[in-house]
Amino acid sequence: MPSNHHRRSIRLPHFDYSSDGMYFLTICAHNRECAFGAISNGQMVLNESGRIITDTWKWLEQQYHFVHLYEWVAMPNHFHGIIMIDRMGGDCRGGSRTAPTNNQKIKPLGRLVGAFKTVSTKHINTLRKTPGAIVWQRNYYEHIIRDDDDLNRICEYIINNPARWADDENNPLNINNRQ
Repeated sequence: MPSNHHRRSIRLPHFDYSSDGMYFLTICAHNRECAFGAISNGQMVLNESGRIITDTWKWLEQQYHFVHLYEWVAMPNHFHGIIMIDRMGGDCRGGSRTAPTNNQKIKPLGRLVGAFKTVSTKHINTLRKTPGAIVWQRNYYEHIIRDDDDLNRICEYIINNPARWADDENNPLNINNRQ
């Protein structure tokens, strides 16, 4: 029997999310639980789960030749990152990589986020001894970075995010400020 619940996609219709480009992501913890650490004096202090998600984020770049990471930050209950998909093996930081020698299929952005969520969830649940527990909310926010100004603005936002935690809409103390 078909469900009457229809989820509205926030993705651009007809856009190829495996195409070369830079993408800004926000991925929230399940129920926005502050599970990854805490802010102290405007700095993020990661707990073990927070270290797992940052290690898993770095793993994406090691696992997939076409993935390059730019700025990122783990927050108490969410994660911001910029990911670049580059089929030719360039590096968003100005360097270069050798051309890929394997025939690894280019995963679209959603599959990369899925790999990040799956691997980090598995490791966090092993740490907590909570097999099957949900760590991440469904879906994620994504923004296609269109130019250098957009990139610079987003990098500044990511870098300054811990210092602005008191005003962050994801801060549980600001629950009444959410729309």
